[in-house]
Amino acid sequence: MNRSALWIAAFVFPALAGCAALDRDANADAIARPAGLRRMVMKTEPFVLTTFARIRDPGQPVTVYIEGDGLAWLSRTEVSRDPTPKEALGLLLAAADPSPNVAYLARPCQFTPRDRNPVCDFPYWTGKRFAPEVVRSVGEAIGLIAAQTPGQKVHLVGYSGGGAVAVLVAAERDDVASIRTVAGNLDHAEVNRLGRVSPLSGSLNPIDAAARVAHIPQIHFAGSSDTVVPPAIAERFRRASGSPCVSIRIVAGNTHEDGWRLRWPALLGESPACR
Repeated sequence: MNRSALWIAAFVFPALAGCAALDRDANADAIARPAGLRRMVMKTEPFVLTTFARIRDPGQPVTVYIEGDGLAWLSRTEVSRDPTPKEALGLLLAAADPSPNVAYLARPCQFTPRDRNPVCDFPYWTGKRFAPEVVRSVGEAIGLIAAQTPGQKVHLVGYSGGGAVAVLVAAERDDVASIRTVAGNLDHAEVNRLGRVSPLSGSLNPIDAAARVAHIPQIHFAGSSDTVVPPAIAERFRRASGSPCVSIRIVAGNTHEDGWRLRWPALLGESPACR
C-alpha cells in the first residue's frame, strides 16, 4: 500500500461518550492549532492511531511525542469507557517544542472513535496497555512519520506510560537518536507494587529493555513530588541499564501532572548525551 494512502486527513469525530468526548477533541484541537500541528489518523496494525504533526524541514530530524495512559480509570475500581485524556499533557509538551519537525502520537484507542478501531476494548488501556501489539502499532506509526523526513533520525519523548512505550519502541528500532521521558513509567511492575494495584498482565515492561537501549542518549525527567511514578523508578531504570548514556533529572516541585507544561521549554534545552 502507498504510504501516503495511510495518512488520512482529519475530520471532527462523532462523540464517543457524549459531550465529554467532544470536549476532549476540541481541547486537543485548541492546543494543536496554534502550534501548527495538524490532526491526522494513521492506519497501523491492529490500531488506527490519531496524530498531530508539523513537518517543516524534511532535511532535519523529527521529534515524536507519545501520550500517557489518559483516562484509563474513573476510580480505583471502575474502568473508563474512553481512555482519551481530559487534558493531553503529551500534546501540550509537543505544542511547546519549537523544533521544525514535531509529531504527537495518541495512544491506541485515544481520540479515535470505536467504530474506526474495532479491536479497542478496555484491556488496551488497563492490563495490556504495553502489549506487544501496542508497541508494534506505535512503532509502525513512527515509521510512517519518519518517512516524511527520509534519512533523518528520530527523537522520542514519552509522558508517563508514553515513556514506557518510547523505550519499548526504541528497543526495536535503529534510527532513534535520543529518548526523553517525563514522569515515565519505566518499571510498571514496581510502580503498581508501590501503588498497591494489580500488575499489568499482558504488558511488556520497559525496564526489561533497559540494556537494549543503553547505547541511546537518554534523559528521564522525574518530579520530586510525583507520588504516582516517584523518582526512584527512573533510578531503578538507570541502574538496570548500567550505561553512561542514561541520566536522570529530578525537577523540584513537579508532580506527575503539574509543572511540566511551564517548565518544558527550558527542560528541552538539556540534551541527552553519553558521558
